Amino acid sequence: MIIKSSTTLRNDYHAISKLAHEKSEPVYITLNGEGDLVVMSIEAFERREAMLDLREKLLYAEQQRLAGEPTISLDEAQKRLKERINGQM
Repeated sequence: MIIKSSTTLRNDYHAISKLAHEKSEPVYITLNGEGDLVVMSIEAFERREAMLDLREKLLYAEQQRLAGEPTISLDEAQKRLKERINGQM
């Protein structure tokens, strides 16, 4: 976990930006010794958002499965994908 003060952010923004880009993880910013903000690169943020979106979709699919929604086998899914791919080319 990377923790920096708000003073560091104010006085040396470029160092915080460089750190966030190099480490590809959030930088926690404190104000008066307590947590206040989280700063991260756009790339890290977009990866995090994509992961959360995927998890949400997987959770929804699992809820559907547990509710008894019809499912298909892996072989059937592969067959349907191949048909779609071949039909679009």
